[in-house]
Amino acid sequence: MKKKHLNELLEFAVAILVRSGRVSRKYFRSDIKITTKSKHTFDPVTAADREVEEYLRSQIEKRYPDHGIYGEEYGHKIGNDINWVIDPIDGTKGFISGSPMWGSLLGVTINDQPLIGVMHQPFVRETFFADNKNAWYKSGGNINKLKTSTTAEPSKAILYCTHPDMFDSKKDKKHFAKVESQVKNSRYGGDCYGYCLMAAGYIDLVIEGGLKPYDILPLVPIIESAGGVVTDWEGNPPVKGGKVVAAANKKLHDKVLSILAH
Repeated sequence: MKKKHLNELLEFAVAILVRSGRVSRKYFRSDIKITTKSKHTFDPVTAADREVEEYLRSQIEKRYPDHGIYGEEYGHKIGNDINWVIDPIDGTKGFISGSPMWGSLLGVTINDQPLIGVMHQPFVRETFFADNKNAWYKSGGNINKLKTSTTAEPSKAILYCTHPDMFDSKKDKKHFAKVESQVKNSRYGGDCYGYCLMAAGYIDLVIEGGLKPYDILPLVPIIESAGGVVTDWEGNPPVKGGKVVAAANKKLHDKVLSILAH
């Protein structure tokens, strides 16, 4: 894809995702109705999730009617090789708890390769965005390039994970706990915000499980363009979600994969 077209897609993605923040802010820390998608686990969804995705879909379909769209709430609209990936509220459990550790995600994949990613946090009005070469952070009128840390040793790393219950099996929980026992510090509750903190160089490592493609694909360009590495636990591209390891650099990533494998 030509750079001019890629820039056009990125500018459009940032613009509509930031505008969608007016919807999510309207509902945040309000008396909002909560339903769950599952009979077996608490998987909350709100009007904010649905309305943000509806807005984004309407804008994409108006501007790029031939493109595909894959969203958490309304599924997959088949299009050409260019596909938009939407997670309208990544971190709904945090959203309904009044925590600002959530965000809206929008990405573009071409032939299943993530090339553009945007994360917008409407409450604090921060935006993290990237093409496949550079990543930036915007707050107010300031824009700065993102760069991951050089921390290469797990013993010096700060680890984020949304919650250990993300791991389905006792084996996976055991492997995560093994990594956690070796890091300098670990924190829970980050959702998509944790990956962006890593891209900005504040933390060094994110390990999670049970992700859907829309949870991670928009974040891949932000992580990789800032200098980080993100794969599944076997070292493959995380295009299907699942168990994910994101690290600030290849040395740290390799060492953590080795711990998870034993």
